[in-house]
Amino acid sequence: MFWLLAVLAYLLGSLSFAILLSRLAGGPDPRASGSGNPGATNMLRVAGKKLAVMTLIGDLLKGLLPILIAKLLGLSLHQQAWVGLAAVIGHLYPLYFRFRGGKGVATAAGMLLGLYPPAALLALAAWALVFLLTRTSSLASLIATPLTLPLLAWQQPAALLPACVLTGLIVWRHRSNLRDLFAGRERRF
Repeated sequence: MFWLLAVLAYLLGSLSFAILLSRLAGGPDPRASGSGNPGATNMLRVAGKKLAVMTLIGDLLKGLLPILIAKLLGLSLHQQAWVGLAAVIGHLYPLYFRFRGGKGVATAAGMLLGLYPPAALLALAAWALVFLLTRTSSLASLIATPLTLPLLAWQQPAALLPACVLTGLIVWRHRSNLRDLFAGRERRF
């Protein structure tokens, strides 16, 4: 059951709401506009608030739904975390879009929300504070994700290894943002 759910989570994660919503609205492909990232932040830049919010909700649900299904099926917390990670990997490397996906932050937030809501709330608060102070979404994402690991490890140690892998993937996907941050070229809102 675990492996089937992990594959289904990956396939669900591979749905890119940014690309699909852009196509439905007749807008530009987010991979070819703005930052080139098919995620909510770039959708805000290239398609406006409505599509950005819809993308954010869709991406969040991609991480949350597999966790909730895994819970209903009685999978262990450790297995739930790996299933959630499969959804995030689907978002990062989507089968349906030539493995060219987003940065995984909203999908990871959905995963954290399903595993341990206080960790997700801490991540949201950290993201919002850093964003308000710097107006830089990538920096907010890079700070919020690893900040939640100590809380998750303390309260849900079975999820620690998948959460560490998750953090590594998010940092990896933000490597160009890190270069731009250090060079003072990162985009701000």
